[in-house]
Amino acid sequence: MDLFSFSQDAVPASRLLADRMRPVKLDEYIGQEHIVGPGKLLRRAIEADQVSSILLYGPPGCGKTTLAHIISQHTNGEFVRLNAVDASVKDVREVIERAQNNKSMYGTKTILFLDEVHRFNSSRQDALLPAVEKGTIVFIGATTENPFHYVNGALMSRSTLFQLEPLTQEHSLTAMHRALADAERGLGFMDLKADEEALRHIASMANGDIRRALNALELAALTTPPLQDGTVHVTLEVAEESIRRPIVKADESTQYDVLSAFHKSIRGSSDAALFWFLYAVEKLGMDPMVFLRRLIAASSEDIGLANPQAMVQAVSALEAYRNNGWPEAKLNIAQAILFAVESPKSNAVYTAISRAMGAMEQIRSAEVPLHLRDAHYKGAEKLGHVGYQYPHNFPGHYVKQQYLPDALEGQVFYKATEQGNEAKIHLNQQRRRGQGEPS
Repeated sequence: MDLFSFSQDAVPASRLLADRMRPVKLDEYIGQEHIVGPGKLLRRAIEADQVSSILLYGPPGCGKTTLAHIISQHTNGEFVRLNAVDASVKDVREVIERAQNNKSMYGTKTILFLDEVHRFNSSRQDALLPAVEKGTIVFIGATTENPFHYVNGALMSRSTLFQLEPLTQEHSLTAMHRALADAERGLGFMDLKADEEALRHIASMANGDIRRALNALELAALTTPPLQDGTVHVTLEVAEESIRRPIVKADESTQYDVLSAFHKSIRGSSDAALFWFLYAVEKLGMDPMVFLRRLIAASSEDIGLANPQAMVQAVSALEAYRNNGWPEAKLNIAQAILFAVESPKSNAVYTAISRAMGAMEQIRSAEVPLHLRDAHYKGAEKLGHVGYQYPHNFPGHYVKQQYLPDALEGQVFYKATEQGNEAKIHLNQQRRRGQGEPS
């Protein structure tokens, strides 16, 4: 547990550049204009010291902790920071107890900033609820994970959610230029020259993470030997050594999102489906089997009988992966993905199941019609198990008769579309309905 304490008198080199350059007022804050721009709700609340319980959700380095720090600089109350990684229920209760004393004795409020709130399990989040409900504390949570997956519904309902967007290369460039010009908190105390192409490389590699960009700039500045005139020159070559290609974090929410994007792309874009699959496996380190299972499911859910070969391709790709492994099966899987996307689409199988399941829930039980019951024993006729008509004895190998239970007679679950191979089934259904089958 700690309070925000950023002394402006500290020696520049005593803390990391990203820490020293952390904005202390809204005018210094970079990005997120949609929530803290002039006239926006959160900006007005911060400036008036009227911030209520909020959740800040966004990727690493987008400014969540910085925004909390700015709030700490604008409040007359106590601002306490806990990190969910190592904070316990006891820590939370101590903050709440102190907040109660501050409120009753001095009339001052307490703002609790809980960083990485997704690391707080349900019981620890529950410990916060009574204090948030009573207004004993103002809760500010920050998370890189989807809060709808990791934050209790009760706590979510008592907090206003603000989603922070990923920052751009231009935002990182702005932050680096500020650091180069600031002699008090930044690198302006040095005789430093940084080439624009070097800064742009760092911004590109930082991928919207300002903290990472500033750390790389500082590393380049402090490790580069000065020239004869004392100038430190940060070139593109120096920048390339100071920052490497970012490692993409494959957290649970990201995996769900990428898998969702993959499945939705199967319905409409070969390029996107192939990209999300390769991105997930090559960049995020996800298991190809996860995507093969989803591809097999999509072969029935989104394609079905419009092109039954999609299922064959998907299962064949699964076998190729099991037999050959990765990356040898990459081509086989890609082929199955492209085949599925380019196939005619139908969700008739999916909707048929939905209708049948719905009908099943509407009836208490389903009695098998007498003429459909097993009649391969003596005495079946005496029990009335007669009347079944063998379709192959009739023209077109079809005869109209009851197949569903009495309670569902006349209902239609599977309605073939006119897509691809299913168009033939559609015509066949129309022909049968012309013979009296329900439409």
